Amino acid sequence: MDQYLITPAAGKRLIAKALVTHPDVKKVLSHGTVIIVAGTTNGYVAEEILSSIGQSEDFERRRFFRGITLSPSTPSSKVERLSDESKFPGDVVLVKGIWIKGRTIFDVVDDMKEGDIILKGANALDITRRQAAVYIGHPQAGTIGVAMQAVVGRRVHLILPVGLEKRVAGNLQELAIKLNQAGCKGPRLFPVPGEVFTELDAVTSLTGASAFLVAGGGVAGAEGSVWIAVDGTSNQMTDVESLMKSVSNEPAFEL
Repeated sequence: MDQYLITPAAGKRLIAKALVTHPDVKKVLSHGTVIIVAGTTNGYVAEEILSSIGQSEDFERRRFFRGITLSPSTPSSKVERLSDESKFPGDVVLVKGIWIKGRTIFDVVDDMKEGDIILKGANALDITRRQAAVYIGHPQAGTIGVAMQAVVGRRVHLILPVGLEKRVAGNLQELAIKLNQAGCKGPRLFPVPGEVFTELDAVTSLTGASAFLVAGGGVAGAEGSVWIAVDGTSNQMTDVESLMKSVSNEPAFEL
């Protein structure tokens, strides 16, 4: 068993590399619709998936989000610039393997059918119960609100790429009740049914080895990092070592 440190950026890249090989994603890419909803983790996912089909040239990850969490020390001018959605490029909408540029989930969700896929990031992760929840600032529940119409109404497959840095203690349903009650300030919380996909799932998917979260934290660029332990056969561990080297120097997310 070996242990590895994964920074938040490396975790995003690791998840993205694995989702390219996800059997359902590979299957639906060729004949159905895949929507990659804008978000920082999904920016990496979009890069990897678009690269795998030779359509990554015009994709820009740095503005692929609708809302983000910034440090309280961020200058107001930068906050204002990043809040300006006039430069938002749209979600990545793939129909039968073709990127339909400039579209969003709102444009195409009504046309989605059973088996199609929506990839949507999350803000809270319960590892034990394999559940995730999304922070809500929009009065109509934003992109996850419209996504759930297809997920529940037409059995569209929801995949939730979410890094281990977003783990929380406690039952997400109970946390949502607390945050969503009248009089509470700040964002609401929406626990959603879907396939949670973390760095642990990525390691297993790509190598066959078993991965476990064992510690977390760091400084000087390692803030938000996690330590994972990985156990597997000799061949699997060779693959794990190669995989970890491929993501270990992923630079921090830049705006």
